Amino acid sequence: MLKLKLHWQILIALGLGILYGLFFTGAVEYVSWMGDLFLRALKMIIIPLIITSIVSGVSNIGSAQNLGKLGLKTISYYILTSLMAIFVGLILVNILQPGVGADLGFRKDVEGLNVVSDSLGNILLRMIPSNIFEALVSADMLAIIFFSIIVGFFLTRVDDYYKTKLIDLFNGGFELMMKITVFIIHFAPVGIFGIVAGVVAEQKTGLLDIAGRIGIYMAAVLLGLIFHGMITLPLLLKLIGRVNPWLHFKGMTTPLITAFSTSSSSATLPLTMESVEHNSGVSNKITSFVLPLGATVNMDGTALYECVAAMFIAQAYGIELSFLQQMIVVITALLASIGAAGIPMAGLVMISVVLSAVGLPLEGVGLILAVDRILDMCRTTVNVWSDSCGAAIIAKSEGEILKI
Repeated sequence: MLKLKLHWQILIALGLGILYGLFFTGAVEYVSWMGDLFLRALKMIIIPLIITSIVSGVSNIGSAQNLGKLGLKTISYYILTSLMAIFVGLILVNILQPGVGADLGFRKDVEGLNVVSDSLGNILLRMIPSNIFEALVSADMLAIIFFSIIVGFFLTRVDDYYKTKLIDLFNGGFELMMKITVFIIHFAPVGIFGIVAGVVAEQKTGLLDIAGRIGIYMAAVLLGLIFHGMITLPLLLKLIGRVNPWLHFKGMTTPLITAFSTSSSSATLPLTMESVEHNSGVSNKITSFVLPLGATVNMDGTALYECVAAMFIAQAYGIELSFLQQMIVVITALLASIGAAGIPMAGLVMISVVLSAVGLPLEGVGLILAVDRILDMCRTTVNVWSDSCGAAIIAKSEGEILKI
């Protein structure tokens, strides 16, 4: 029997998972454990991978000037693409008007929204951990990334005797984590089968009825994500990066399907790094700096979703937002997407920040709760796709020769 390539195995697993979830709902617990195990294996290596990759990458970048130049390019790309995504969502939601006539009686109560209402002002403060071990235990990615950048930067400034040994230690640690990642990737098909089967079985009851009642809202989000993912980002790849978007997409099949299945850009990070480096040919220096940062702060799909969701809730409650208020939504959606964790439903929680900024009722989140999971899967895919495009574009700007 002809051995199928991994991305075809994953696509088949995705299809089988959907069918299993639809027709064997009662027996889904017999396969969902495989998805849980796969996710746990990915999450197990996220933090050691981020630490070793960033310290290794920053120490290999060398001078503060080089680090500053690369950091400026990375942040500029993330802000640009997030703003482009938000404006696409804003235009669509103003054209389609999905909230006009929405059924407010369908609202659900959501707990725990107020706990993040002050996080917007604390994003920069949270970057500097008061206790790095506490940050490691709680998986505070912003703090871990900041600490890793500092360690990598000053690693090049210690005595040569120690510098060589320490850099070799982190380089070796990164290679070790990538070997473990490659091993885990082999189990991606069965893991994705278990995840998708569980999600489909959980969501299928009443989903069509729900989608029909707020279908225009779903269409606005999905159309925005499709436009940004299939037009905006490929154009940036072609025009700025001078690379072939289709070849890059083919190389990213495994992490994109995993992002769709898991709804977690952080859990997908090991696979994203492996694919961008080995399939697209981006150097370790770029991937180890750009991608961990992107998995934490670059959330194009989440930013677009937050903008559309806030406008939808305003329309549903009959609240007219002025141009200035809509610009506040844009800016707040950008900052809130930076503060959102790379975990399932993080964007749903962070939407409360956007609603608070323009005085919209927090309970309006209940209107969009029922269809959030499927939209979460789609926006996470766009988040990961944008991260990978950024790595390729920045690598080309640094003069690297890629495989795409």
